[in-house]
Amino acid sequence: MEDQKRLARSQEKVSSTIEQSPYLSRDLSWLAFNERVLDQVRNPQRTLFDRLKFLAITASNLDEFFSIRLGSLYNYLDYKKERIDYSGLREWPFRQTLLTMSQQFYEERNRIFREELLPLFPENELRLASWSDLTEGEAAAAIGHFDRTIFPMLTPMVYDQTHTFPSLIPRTLTFAVVTKNPYVTKKDQAEKKLSFIQIPQNLPRFFVIDRVEEVVFLPMEEIVRHEIHKLYRNIEILNVSLLRIIRNGDFSVDDIDDVEDDIVDEIRQKVKNRRLGRVVKVAVEPNCSEWVINILKKKWEIDDLNIFYADQLIDFTSMWQVIRHPEFRDELPKSPSPVPALGLPRGPIDDIFSVIRERDIFLHHPYNNFEAVLQLLEQAAEDPNVLSIKLTVYRVAKNSRVTAALLKAAENGKNVAVLFEVKARFDEENNIREAERLQKAGCFVIYGIGRFKTHTKLLLIVRAEGDGVKRYAHLSSGNYNEDTAKLYTDVGLLTANEVYTSDVAEFFNVITGHSLPSSYQNLITAPGDMRNNLIELIRAEAANAKEGKPSGICLKINSLEDRETIDELYLASQAGVPIKLIVRGICCLRPGREGLSENITVRSIVGDFLEHTRLFYFHNEGEPKIYGGSADLMVRSFDKRIESLFLLVNPKVQQQAVQLLEYNMKDNVNAYTLKEDGTYAKCPRKADEEVFNIHEKFFEVTEASLPEAQLF
Repeated sequence: MEDQKRLARSQEKVSSTIEQSPYLSRDLSWLAFNERVLDQVRNPQRTLFDRLKFLAITASNLDEFFSIRLGSLYNYLDYKKERIDYSGLREWPFRQTLLTMSQQFYEERNRIFREELLPLFPENELRLASWSDLTEGEAAAAIGHFDRTIFPMLTPMVYDQTHTFPSLIPRTLTFAVVTKNPYVTKKDQAEKKLSFIQIPQNLPRFFVIDRVEEVVFLPMEEIVRHEIHKLYRNIEILNVSLLRIIRNGDFSVDDIDDVEDDIVDEIRQKVKNRRLGRVVKVAVEPNCSEWVINILKKKWEIDDLNIFYADQLIDFTSMWQVIRHPEFRDELPKSPSPVPALGLPRGPIDDIFSVIRERDIFLHHPYNNFEAVLQLLEQAAEDPNVLSIKLTVYRVAKNSRVTAALLKAAENGKNVAVLFEVKARFDEENNIREAERLQKAGCFVIYGIGRFKTHTKLLLIVRAEGDGVKRYAHLSSGNYNEDTAKLYTDVGLLTANEVYTSDVAEFFNVITGHSLPSSYQNLITAPGDMRNNLIELIRAEAANAKEGKPSGICLKINSLEDRETIDELYLASQAGVPIKLIVRGICCLRPGREGLSENITVRSIVGDFLEHTRLFYFHNEGEPKIYGGSADLMVRSFDKRIESLFLLVNPKVQQQAVQLLEYNMKDNVNAYTLKEDGTYAKCPRKADEEVFNIHEKFFEVTEASLPEAQLF
């Protein structure tokens, strides 16, 4: 009884500390974001397959959260370093809070799958099978598959006095098997042995059986479980249970000791070490032996909060195989075909350079096809008048047309310089591989800039025209990745404006050479002055509000975490500036608090496309300053990354950006509102209000609709 009272007092203290903080926790805010993704799984208006897609996304998100965010916290816990979260909590209470909320999320997600999705499987002609669901012929086929393909790949790894505890691979399905020699008469615990069998990651997650009336998905672990006795001849099996671990995968650029060393080898070693990091989460089946659980907790220095019990599937990322099965891949909702950007013709453009020379082109993906950027690169690679191509790369597609164009350009004798960021998290190996291909082809490749991540998205093409040269640029918020350009919303600018191209050329000289820029006219860059420049813009709005002049700030970003910027937004709110924030994911600003942030609203858009656009709007007495670019309002963006924001100067382009922001404020299908207490609520739609879904409306944008858009 006394323990329960003590626990209740502790929980009250934690809740009070979180509530009193003027800031919201980055990690708790991230969990709230994944809850909004889970809300898409709840939505009965979506098809089953669409809901399964979002279910798989929540699983991938949660894996990354444990690997990186909880992993980062354990870097403090394990090395006894002090850390106070934005919520005001110290390391251990914060760990308990994070894991408790993660447990609640995990249980709710399991419930949704069990109670809301599984019952829909039969009417959609699919079945998630157990062994008992199979016919005699199907069981024979599964056993044959095991004997031919799976059995030769399996390796039991015993743990006892003579065998060390195995290094289990993270995110891999692993059987914990408790066995006993039946010929030994002793009955104490010491006679039991524990061994592990990992299911190879190159096996599909399901054994698929096509029936006339349905498609059957039998989890691969069910086959292994049924046949596991073949790996333990003449041994009694006491318990077989599945588990899956997540390890600490957080390493920062600051961990790289000597930037003069070979950074590629250093990154490769860091990626390898990620596979051996400390265990931060264990998902297990409910039938797992308590004896096994105790061994795992002791060996990995974890407790009950790190143990997550799965009642159906232990890894929902497996739903991608269901969704992508040929029978069902057309069941996902189709988006309309992309429309040409305003100012671009429909279809292939014979000479994209002549089009860009005439006007700045504002691109809004995926509503506008990424093809224009790819055509620019591919035409530049083949054009005999193009002299050089410079590009920053953060993440590329697996079979990248961007890389192919650069290889072709190098083959055609053009000067190609690529700043290839090999520290892009979880894409390190693919980026290193692609960068080495370019280097072997004769491209000048820069593998990042020391301890900074290159996150900016810039392209510069130099072309001989007349008696001199003409420069063309593409500035963007999104990666040069044709795959994600179909799924992420991003903005870009194609331009031949000499102010832009001069700024971009200067920027490339800085990051590829040893130069300090004097100043930029249309760029704000980090590290350096980005935080200060944005704070000056916020303060200018606050000064106008105090003088009774019109004012307003509207920002659309992925994440808001930088405390200095948040404090300035609080001060601007107190000065009377109306502030509209559209923050897709993490938001550490607490809106609507009396005396602090009454004039700030925060909404989040979560729907069919992942919102990746960054736009920064400042009223500026009716002469708005609007920036697009690669940076979020985060400490890492300002201090640890090479970033750029570009000023939109063309009036038509400005109005397109205003319309983009206004539509985001009008959405009543995908929008959530952040409340003062840190929770989110779905934005309600009034009974007589027209449905406004930006993921549909942006396909319908015309030049005639532009003048109508306004924010303040």
